[in-house]
Amino acid sequence: MAGKVLVLGATGTIGSKVAALLVARGEKVKAVSRNATPVAGAEAVALDLANPAALGAALEGVDRIFANVPAGYLDPVGLLGPVIEAAAARGIKVVLMTVLGVDADDSIPYRQLELKLIASGTPYGIIRPNWFSDNFHSYWREGIRHGAIAVPAAEGKSSFIDTRDIAESAVALLTRSDFDGQAFNLTGPEALSYGEAAAILSDVVGKPIAYQPVDDAAFVALLTGAGVPADYANFLAAIFHPVREGWTAGVSGDVEKLTGKPARTLRTYATDNRAALTD
Repeated sequence: MAGKVLVLGATGTIGSKVAALLVARGEKVKAVSRNATPVAGAEAVALDLANPAALGAALEGVDRIFANVPAGYLDPVGLLGPVIEAAAARGIKVVLMTVLGVDADDSIPYRQLELKLIASGTPYGIIRPNWFSDNFHSYWREGIRHGAIAVPAAEGKSSFIDTRDIAESAVALLTRSDFDGQAFNLTGPEALSYGEAAAILSDVVGKPIAYQPVDDAAFVALLTGAGVPADYANFLAAIFHPVREGWTAGVSGDVEKLTGKPARTLRTYATDNRAALTD
């Protein structure tokens, strides 16, 4: 009988969807959050990743882990390195979510985390999603409410990916072994500029939404004014550099390879999340 699946960040954007999909498949899930927040059908587990000494109890009965770095953390190796080490010591499979493009430079912290996992010898799978479509109703929702998306993307394009496709891809890796030892670049089916994305969102929500290109300094000021810590605001500004350079415009078929279904379009995302975009 298969063991339990430990889902880190089980109340977050991706982790909550991964946990729900696993429960629906009949898997035994240990849903991790800092305060053991209840997750339907799962065993709630309290775990502070900053306290690796507590990992042992969390890993009891576990044979697979879904691991991702919570938003706001700039040291992924420091945060998840102990999880990988503990998993490797027990032969636990790790499905790790990083970010599209990290394999371009081994000095990138997320890439260092990938390399640590690959070198650990434990079974693994890696997913590298592009920019989330769902950012439009989370990070950029206030801008949409006011009719403008202000980001430092210039005319760069991104193949935005629906978080449902990310979660379904992660679950495929967690429940199958034939993809072990591989990394997958997860994208939507089309590359769009923020201007093109704004036009689609305008059409779906029924009101004008403009794209307003800004420079990094103005973007950081917007974020810090909204309460985002300065170091994380600067990090978010920095990761728009690949967008401007065209590095996020690629389209892969990895979602369909993993799930058997084409990736959802931005229009499908917007239609399905219209209420969140307009509340």
